[in-house]
Amino acid sequence: MKEAETLDIRLLGKEYHVACNAREKESLLEAVAYLDQRLDELGQKTHASGETLAVMTALNVTHEFLQLLHGRGFDLPTLKRRIAHMQTRIESVLAQQEKLF
Repeated sequence: MKEAETLDIRLLGKEYHVACNAREKESLLEAVAYLDQRLDELGQKTHASGETLAVMTALNVTHEFLQLLHGRGFDLPTLKRRIAHMQTRIESVLAQQEKLF
């Protein structure tokens, strides 16, 4: 079984080829979705684009991360997304389990 693969992702209308460990594909895709959402939100607020938008978004995401890392912040939207993702996975497993009986 192949451990690494290449994913095609799209951010700011540009396609990127990203190497990814097969076990981390799902979390990488989640990170892409989160970053894409943040780029879109900040772009709409500031009307920035391109490199300026990318740098501003990176700074905001890094600031959020450091706030969480140092226990000074709580990212409710991310928590809600993770809970929804877990709920979807649990429901999927339960549905498969019900088919066995």
